[in-house]
Amino acid sequence: MLEFGQPQKTDAPTDLIRDVEETTFMAEVVEASMTTPVIVDFWAPWCGPCKTLGPQLEQAVTAAKGAVKMAKVDVDRNQQIAAQLQIQSIPTVYAFWQGKPVDGFQGAVSANEVAEFVKRTAALGGGAEDDGLAEAVTTAEEMLDNGEAVDAAQTFAAVLGEEPENVAAYGGLIRAHLALGELDQAEVLIGDAPAAIAASAEVEAARAQLVLARQATNAGPVAELMAAVEAAPDDHQTRFDLAAALLANGETEAAVDQLLDLFRRDREWNDGAARTQLFTIFDALKPTDPIVLKGRRRLSSMIFA
Repeated sequence: MLEFGQPQKTDAPTDLIRDVEETTFMAEVVEASMTTPVIVDFWAPWCGPCKTLGPQLEQAVTAAKGAVKMAKVDVDRNQQIAAQLQIQSIPTVYAFWQGKPVDGFQGAVSANEVAEFVKRTAALGGGAEDDGLAEAVTTAEEMLDNGEAVDAAQTFAAVLGEEPENVAAYGGLIRAHLALGELDQAEVLIGDAPAAIAASAEVEAARAQLVLARQATNAGPVAELMAAVEAAPDDHQTRFDLAAALLANGETEAAVDQLLDLFRRDREWNDGAARTQLFTIFDALKPTDPIVLKGRRRLSSMIFA
């Protein structure tokens, strides 16, 4: 019997489903979701619907075979977390991916809806690991890294033929078209993304990459812009153009440095264009990229100085 104030009992695998406290939330949810989607179930011992929803979630997460994890948060014991995430009623369920909540629902739902939610969340990380598709996506990513964009696009497309909402393959296909210079096709894919993955980190990253790719088509010569900036350090437009040229030339870190310098000199210039461009670059890169981590730290130190 479930006793008041005690954690729900579960026979689910402890490596997939954990009770999370305020002291472990960062590691078990935010950091863990950088590599594997994490479903967070906000519940309380006195909540009737929670007693039905919790086991349904556990069953669906277990069936996903590692493609998604689950964290259970007792709101009575962890009121600070509930307040920070503005939990107004329970049960409330959030899906975390790459450090932030990207999907969720409130209240009791049917078992079919629970299963669909878990499937949709698992797709954020590429889906189940034993269906062969994850390996195909990995192979396609290697092709793309090696400059074999045509082969990569074909492989990503083949995966999507089997699983149309495979978010890793969808984002990869967009990036393959970008690598081939097919910007219009990439834009069509972004606009036609299935609703379940349209707001995913992969699609948003591809969207940012498309913005930067279009800017690159109008980029000026790096050497001339560098000389102009050295001659007139307070010419903000030229410094902004230099950053765009550096980015188009593959010198991402140098571009970030120029934009941070511009932000330091005049953060409000052109409606905060430097900060907007920095966020676009950060979104286009992987969250764990050293350029992103260093750039975000430096920008934050300037904002809150």
